[in-house]
Amino acid sequence: MDQHCLYEGEVCCGSTECEIPACHARYSWLNPDALETFLRDPQKVLTIDCRKACYNRSARERCFPKIQSLHYPDGGWRAWLVVLGAWCALVPAFGIVNTIAVLEEWLSEHQLKDYPKSSVSWIFSLWIFFFYLGGVQVGPIFDAHGLKPLLIPGCIGIVVSLMILSISTEFYQFILGFSLLGGVTASMVFTPSLAAVNHWFLHRRALANGFANTAGSIGGIIFPLMVGGLSEKVGFPWAIRIMGFVCAIFCAASTLLLRTRLPPNKEGGSTIDLRALCDIRLTTVAGAIVLVEIGYLIPMTYLVSYATSHDVDGSLSYQLMAILNAASIFGRVIPGYMADQWGRFNVIIVTTFTCTVLILALWLKSGTNASAIVSFAAFFGFWSGTAVSLAPVCVAQISKTEEYGKRYGTTYSLVSFGSLIAIPVAGEILKAQNGDVELETNYSGLIVFAGVAYGGSMLFFIISRGVSGGWSLKKIF
Repeated sequence: MDQHCLYEGEVCCGSTECEIPACHARYSWLNPDALETFLRDPQKVLTIDCRKACYNRSARERCFPKIQSLHYPDGGWRAWLVVLGAWCALVPAFGIVNTIAVLEEWLSEHQLKDYPKSSVSWIFSLWIFFFYLGGVQVGPIFDAHGLKPLLIPGCIGIVVSLMILSISTEFYQFILGFSLLGGVTASMVFTPSLAAVNHWFLHRRALANGFANTAGSIGGIIFPLMVGGLSEKVGFPWAIRIMGFVCAIFCAASTLLLRTRLPPNKEGGSTIDLRALCDIRLTTVAGAIVLVEIGYLIPMTYLVSYATSHDVDGSLSYQLMAILNAASIFGRVIPGYMADQWGRFNVIIVTTFTCTVLILALWLKSGTNASAIVSFAAFFGFWSGTAVSLAPVCVAQISKTEEYGKRYGTTYSLVSFGSLIAIPVAGEILKAQNGDVELETNYSGLIVFAGVAYGGSMLFFIISRGVSGGWSLKKIF
């Protein structure tokens, strides 16, 4: 008689003589004690050690990963240590993204002062492009081979890229040493770290990701202040080297703390799943994330230069990114907790709508009002936090856990191209509005571009929610 796995009716241990009553044959891969427990309480089988519960070795080898994948710890010291490990990994990996505005402003005024800002912006657009495009291959490799083959080389590469940045003087050196090397290796740290968190959490996944993603905000507080403050005291090269040493400490901690829970899915291979784009749920989510990244990156890149050109004190201009990132700490945790209660898509729709209003109503009308600019930085920092913390969770919500790496990589390959054009296009809009002047002051077109991108993202999230979870306003999804 065929003995079937309890889950999805798969054959576990072939045809054998069943010693358990025929009416129980479907579950005969369980030993008698486990079977009795299951008959009393079917859900309790999830808490049984499958290696002891399975009737024979073949059943153990084939059923254990299935039960393991269905039963998420959703807490406990081991799971939260993984979140801490992801946090340590994301301080350097995503903290650099939140420092782009300060780095671009510094290079435009010093090492690359002979280049227009639209050209300097390509250094950081390419960094972000390679950062997200790396997920195309990094995600599937994580699914197939696990965490450490990616994490360790990625950590080394991030530190090396910062050391190269500290000694670069020519445009091509910034592109090769920082944009290419730094972006790719940061992707090797960022993508597996968040994927590892998803191995341990299901119902509290948004909260766990929110805590992990506060690391980018911490990096966005520390690194801009470090670059702005230390550059005046010890020089820009040593400020960047110190930043590299700090990143090395966090990277070392992440390699000790991060662990995966599920075995590698070698059958899936190490390539992206382009067929996933045939799934309308993923296609609409990907479109939403592309647009939200464009809307998010423009303020992150141009807010400092906007403040500088509108007569805001120089030291306060550099502190704007620290203010924005400090607010985003709460904007990644609080909405994450709310998302687990009220639905991930529901919350991100509300936050993208709010960011659209903030950009088009507050930033667009700020002018030279320093208080309004600081207020925008704080409010936008809070409400934009979900662009980082909840967007990957929305991908996970419509994906099987063992396929998350592939689908994440496929989604963020599209995001990479959006990120590649976002900053240069914004720069060209700025240049077209201001002409060949030394100091641009008209940012209205750039701001409207960011607001429209955020508004489009909200519409795509609404469509994706309706397709995936239904159109009822009361639906928690």
